[in-house]
Amino acid sequence: MSEGLSLAQIALLIGYAAAMTGGQLLFKVAALRAAADTSAGERLFAMLANGFFLAAILLYAGLTVLWVWISSLIPLSRAYVFVALAFTATPLLGAFLFVEPITPRLVVGIGLIVCGLLLVAG
Repeated sequence: MSEGLSLAQIALLIGYAAAMTGGQLLFKVAALRAAADTSAGERLFAMLANGFFLAAILLYAGLTVLWVWISSLIPLSRAYVFVALAFTATPLLGAFLFVEPITPRLVVGIGLIVCGLLLVAG
């Protein structure tokens, strides 16, 4: 395994992070559709019947298989850093789709994550 990442490897890792973000958004939609005023058992049963929750679980199961494959191609020390892309995209999309707050502190944190990615990928 070479020191630098190829464009194909970078694209694969970015796609993985994007899919992780998609899973988090599906979990959020599932949570928003859950009835908060029911018992824990009723909520659990309702969650198991929630299509958004099931889609997120299936997506994450597929991502687990993909991660094992990615780990066979790319050093873990290089690949795992790209997971942080999900930490940048998820709150930004949460703000856009669910009107969640974006604070200056969050913006600075996202900027630092991006700088770290550039250092590792470069």
